[in-house]
Amino acid sequence: MRVQLLIEATRPLVPAELPEPRPGPGQLLLAVMACAVCRTDLHILDGELAQPKLPLVPGHEIVGTVVEKGSDADRFAIGDRVGVPWLGWTCGVCDYCKSGRENLCDRARFTGYQIDGGYAELTVADQRYCFAIPAAFGDVEAAPLLCAGLIGYRTLRLAGESERIGIYGFGAAAHIVAQVARYQGRQVFAFTRPGDKAAQDFARSLGAVWAGGSDEMPPEPLDAALIFAPVGALVPAALAATRKGGTVVCGGIHMSDIPSFPYRLLWEERVVRSVANLTRRDAEEFLALAPKAGVTTATVTYPLAEANQALTDLRNGALQGAAVLVP
Repeated sequence: MRVQLLIEATRPLVPAELPEPRPGPGQLLLAVMACAVCRTDLHILDGELAQPKLPLVPGHEIVGTVVEKGSDADRFAIGDRVGVPWLGWTCGVCDYCKSGRENLCDRARFTGYQIDGGYAELTVADQRYCFAIPAAFGDVEAAPLLCAGLIGYRTLRLAGESERIGIYGFGAAAHIVAQVARYQGRQVFAFTRPGDKAAQDFARSLGAVWAGGSDEMPPEPLDAALIFAPVGALVPAALAATRKGGTVVCGGIHMSDIPSFPYRLLWEERVVRSVANLTRRDAEEFLALAPKAGVTTATVTYPLAEANQALTDLRNGALQGAAVLVP
């Protein structure tokens, strides 16, 4: 089968032919229909997430069709369409797993990082971490839901019932979570790179009541801020924009160092917290909610052979929405 392979961090992906994988117990063999490109893929390629299996097939926003089932794989039928997210395997027996917090499992393994992912024609996935894709979404449109959507949803959920939501970094995750927030009756304030008028117009088109640079203050204090850009300096900026008792949620798996900031920004019961991975509950809730909320995804498609170009365009901020590879 054709794949795009990471041989060494900081090097471009290389095209390769690998033997077709076989599903083990509880696993599904999927024909990949689409795989979205995520900023986490860049962190892996750049060596910022330093323990990938190598060589590695990246990609963790996978939409595929079941073509073969391993023993004891009984959740889906041949021909079913499923999505595969970042969290690809957990032990099921630790305290975190038994308390519904499998996203914190100490032995967790991740798709496109320790498990070969979706930059390929075929992939194998644990059926426990496969999810039915709503019929309302095509393959390409559904792919960004599997990470940008899921992590965005968890980030929003951890902000509580906040009404005025600031979103820092208006890319793939933000453009989805903004639609969910508007459906829920919240106000969205979008923060982009200073001077990025195209991204600000994009945010307004999705219902943002205000859009400006990350160096600006919103017209009124935020109840909560969601940070998707991997820029640590945005944490004190978001705290400064957030009202007393507000919450700043960092939605990325990697971020540059957070600079020191005066205690007064944290005082008055403001909270800074992170999001780690996702749970099955998140996936089930979000994939049921997305069609009701009328979520649409902005996508740019690339053939599998152009994976490096998709990653370059993502790195350079040349995309509004999500890059999606199609085998």
